[in-house]
Amino acid sequence: MVMGLAACDPSEFYSELGSDVDNGTFGNPTMNNELVMTGKIDAQVALGQRFANEVPTTITFAFNSSELTQETRAVLHQQANWIRQFPEVRFRVYGHTDLVGSNAYNKALGLRRAKAVVAYLASEGISTSRLEAVVSYGKTRPVIQTPGPEQRNRRTVTEVSGFVENNAMVINGKYAAIIMRNYLELGVRVHPENAQVQTQVDPSK
Repeated sequence: MVMGLAACDPSEFYSELGSDVDNGTFGNPTMNNELVMTGKIDAQVALGQRFANEVPTTITFAFNSSELTQETRAVLHQQANWIRQFPEVRFRVYGHTDLVGSNAYNKALGLRRAKAVVAYLASEGISTSRLEAVVSYGKTRPVIQTPGPEQRNRRTVTEVSGFVENNAMVINGKYAAIIMRNYLELGVRVHPENAQVQTQVDPSK
């Protein structure tokens, strides 16, 4: 009887156990924490990278508009959920426009867009004291270099800007606890099956 082994890659038998699972990022949180704690990478930079990796940081706008759509509100809702996890961190919103119109008009339009984002994040319960600055680049930093209308240029970008009370050194010392807070909380949550059992137990007994 011929067994179906011919299709197998022989190298799989000689590869390290678990190598097919690791996509190259295993151990990155530990390495990142070590770099922060030793001063080789700034906590603000590390948190900024994590923010950009875990949620969309950019939304776009209709031509000559600062109105938020249902789609952009959904993105900002994701941002707010992430920001809410880190009360020690401050954020800055940058407003941009496309290249249509004057510098003065576009600067004001970019500012209105950034303020619209800040207002929405505030409506989601984020303190405006943590949205430390609203900066408009107007039309000076396009994603696509074109003189015509371009939606990808009509955008706001939310970024980590620092720490509450500018006390970055204290935050550096607690960086591991900050970024792991949401994971550690998972360890104390009651398992759904246990919760069901608890609700069935008569507290008087």
